[in-house]
Amino acid sequence: MPKISDKQRESRRQQILEAALACFSDNGFHQTGMADIVKRSGLSHGAVYLYFQSKDDLIEALADDRHRREAVLNSVAQGSGDPIEGLHALVRVYAQWLADPTGEARRRVGIHGWAEALRNRRVRTSVVEGIDMPRALIVALVERGQHAGLIKSDLGADAIARVLIAIFQGFVLQKCWGEDFDVEASMAAVAGVIEGFRTRPDVKRRTRT
Repeated sequence: MPKISDKQRESRRQQILEAALACFSDNGFHQTGMADIVKRSGLSHGAVYLYFQSKDDLIEALADDRHRREAVLNSVAQGSGDPIEGLHALVRVYAQWLADPTGEARRRVGIHGWAEALRNRRVRTSVVEGIDMPRALIVALVERGQHAGLIKSDLGADAIARVLIAIFQGFVLQKCWGEDFDVEASMAAVAGVIEGFRTRPDVKRRTRT
């Protein structure tokens, strides 16, 4: 068998992953077999199994790929010196991702992954790891803001992070259900939630001014 370059090997691997993504997006995990993915990829059974031995391998690889993409998105928030502005930057980046029609298949597969995590321990581990990354980032931003006196200290940083993540998970569900909603207006509402975490001058001081 002729050797292929690393570039060709990676290209073939991505070809298989794109085929799996399309199949999983259209039919979910349980209605998709390896034969469906092989057919969609245009490669031979042997070529596909050389890279991935099972559907679980493909599901995990797609999750890892999504985590890498999200790490790039999350890095935007880390670049801000102001932790509250970092939270707003994160909202803007995820709004762009949510509005991007080319991300529809990945959003759908992500939801299939949430459901599969209820029965498959391996998938659950991958899903939780993917959520832990943005959660840890938000916690770090909130704690910075609290130490600087910018964010209310009586609110738990982890609780704030989980609330924001839950909001975005809800938007992903609504988007994949085909709900016709204004992403920009919705993100403005989320920005208002973030502003509500700010510390405020006491009422008497505001009244005098």
